[in-house]
Parts: sequence; structure tokens; C-alpha cells
Amino acid sequence: MTGDARPQLVRGVGLLGATSANMLNMIGVGPFLTIPLIIASMNGPQAMLGWLLGAAVAICDGLVWAELGAAMPDSGGPYRYLYEAYGPRSLGRLMRFLFLWQIVTTAPLSIASGAVGFSQYTKFLWPAMTGMEGKMLAMAVCLAATALLYREIHDIGKLSVMLWVVVLATVAWISVTGLLHFDAHRAFTFPAGAFALNSKFFFGLGAATLIAMYDYGGYNNVCFFAGEVKNPGRTVPRSILYAVIGVAAVYLVMNVTILGVIPWQEAAHSPAIVSTFMERIYGSGAARFATLLVLWTAFASVFAVLLGYSRVPYVAAVEGNFFRPFAKLHPTKNFPAFSLLFLGGASAVACLLDLEDLVKALIVIQIMIQFLAQVVAVTLIRRNRPDIERPFAMWGYPVTSVVALLGWLFILVVSGWQYVLAGVCLLIAGIGAYLWRAKKIHEWPYAS
Repeated sequence: MTGDARPQLVRGVGLLGATSANMLNMIGVGPFLTIPLIIASMNGPQAMLGWLLGAAVAICDGLVWAELGAAMPDSGGPYRYLYEAYGPRSLGRLMRFLFLWQIVTTAPLSIASGAVGFSQYTKFLWPAMTGMEGKMLAMAVCLAATALLYREIHDIGKLSVMLWVVVLATVAWISVTGLLHFDAHRAFTFPAGAFALNSKFFFGLGAATLIAMYDYGGYNNVCFFAGEVKNPGRTVPRSILYAVIGVAAVYLVMNVTILGVIPWQEAAHSPAIVSTFMERIYGSGAARFATLLVLWTAFASVFAVLLGYSRVPYVAAVEGNFFRPFAKLHPTKNFPAFSLLFLGGASAVACLLDLEDLVKALIVIQIMIQFLAQVVAVTLIRRNRPDIERPFAMWGYPVTSVVALLGWLFILVVSGWQYVLAGVCLLIAGIGAYLWRAKKIHEWPYAS
């Protein structure tokens, strides 16, 4: 098919749909699972500092995404930003390839983490579930989300809003319940030496912040399908800022109020903290119902993450920078069918990994190959590309940009050498793969 007959992406998502997609990505099963992990990282409620530091990094990094997303509102997100910022005729080609390289790894990890979390929470309702049955359930969640996304974008926007309403109702119920039964003394009873500024404190804070950033992650989801967003110069930045500020406030209220009901010593070892919380206040029936709502939230997150990531390989393949099958759109419904099916299947396979490994590997790899480079990209675009119109300028530049950069570096330093080593190996392999491909097709640095 040629000319106007060729299938095209449709700008059918408005501000409400874009914001809901971001928030669905953010409010997954993560916070319901990671509250005990965050408390355990610092052995006390002072771990809430990780939530605060994570919120600051998320807001500053969200402003980075907002400026870049409004300036280059095409589906694919950093695939476009890094290419333009680092030089379309030189280093930008390598940076674009490295982003695609890490997407092949991190997209399935991100999607699978939500599905594995879904499986772990299901154990509250199905105590006899075996480990293998749990992995099979997580795989089924990935495949079910793939099936739901196998439709045109207008229907997906409506599905996102519907899922979003239930997610907000769940979080509101938990938060209001916590406020009504809140005990400040219980929530803020700190162990001895909780705020001693030593290496244990800072490494614990770094671990808590890493987990918090996993839970905050998703405010950038709209950038991956910006080519299907109405009035993107306004919608993209607004949807990011509404999502990150709203979810940060909700998280802080929800987590503190839960600790006001369940002592932190007990919460640190709870495998299903929200279910335990509701059981403590309302009984087993309410706990089972709350668990079902958490499962709904987890599935909604998997749905939103797969929606965003499935658009990235499509954009690259259309421009000849990725494997050709990923360029295929559905012949009548105009969505990237092959890319969706591939990532959905890869995510199902990734469900064989444990949740902690999925979370830490995901964050470290993204920091090393994408997040740090993208913060620098804002400055490069401002200085070197005056031809690119910027409908939105990030607030407080360059301070907010520096805060985002330092936040990512802090998390990286304290994340654990094994995950950093894995990221370095992936980065080296990606550079090698790019140079091999570049030499074969006479691309930079081998172009004549």
C-alpha cells in the first residue's frame, strides 16, 4: 500500500486518557508489595525518607520528560529524543540504538514485574498455590493484557479510563481507612540510631529510593505513544505532571497511614500488607475484597506498560532502524500488532525470574543506558538544536535537571555491584552490536 492508503497511527488519546495511562503505569502492584521491602531496607519508618527522595527525583525527571515529550511528540519517546540531542549524523545514532537495545531487555522486565506481583498477591486468596503455579499465573496475566490491547487506540483510551477509575477508588479506600484509624505514635516510633548519618543510613536510603523509583515509574508512559495523543504539545507535559504529583501525594498518604495501623516491625515482614491492613480493621471478608482490588490494579499496570512499550520498536522499524516485522500495523485497526505480540510473549517468559531481581535489574539498566543520557539531552537540545520548537520548558532549569541527574547517580552507586556489572556488560554488548551493524550498513562512524 502506498500514499494515503498506508495504515497510520491515529491521534485519538486526550488528556484524561493520557493521564490515566500514566497513573495506571505508576499505581501498579508495586507499592502494595514494596512497602515491607522499603521498611526493611532501613529497619524502621525512617525509610519513608526514600519515598520523599524518590518523589523529588520523579518530579524533576518528569519535567525532563515533559519538555522532551512536548518538543518531539512522536511515538517512541527516547528513541527520538536521544537521536536528535546527541546528533542525527553522529553519536545520536549510537544512543538511539542503545536505547532500543535496552528496551529489548527492560520492557519485558517491567511488564513481568507487574505480573509477578499479581501472582504473589494471589497467594493471599490461594495459600496452596505452588511456585510453579504462581509463575504460570503471571505468564497468563501477560498474555491476557496482550489480548486486551489487540484493538484500535480509541477503544484502548476508554479501557484505560475505566481501569483508572477502579485503581483510584482502591487507593482512596486504603488511604481514607488509614486516616480514620491512624495512630501517629505507632507510625513514627523510630528505632535507636535511626537517623545516624553513617554508611548504613545512606546505603539503606539508597535501597529505599531505588524501590520507590520503581513504584513511581510510569509517569513517562505517554511519551511512548505520543504519536497517538491529541494536541501533544499541551497534553504530554500536563499528563506527566498531573500523574507524578498526584501519585506522589497518594503514595505518601497511603504508606504513612498503613504504618499508623500496623507496627513497622510487623509490616516489614508482611507478604500482603494491604490485605493484612484491611483484615486488621474490617475482617477477612474485607481483606479478600481488597486483595481482588489490588489484583485489578496490578493487571491495569501490566496493561498500561505493555501499551507504551509496544510502540517503541514499531517506530524504529518503520524508519529502518529495527527488524522489519516490528513495522507491521494491523491492516484495519492501525496498531503495531507484531510489536505487541512479541513483547507480550517475551514478558511472559520473563515471569520466570523473581520480583526482586526484576525490579533491581530494570532500574539499574535504565539508569545506565537511558535516564542519565536523557537528562543531559535536555541541555543538548536547548544549546544545539534551536530548530526544535519547545512548547513546554521545564520549571527551574537547570536546578531541576541537576537534581534528577544526582538522584539517578545516587541510586546507581548504592544499588549493588552485581546489577551495575550486569548493566555494564549489557552496555558493552550493545556498543559492540551497534559497531558491527554500522560497519555492515556503512553508518556512522563507518560512513564515508
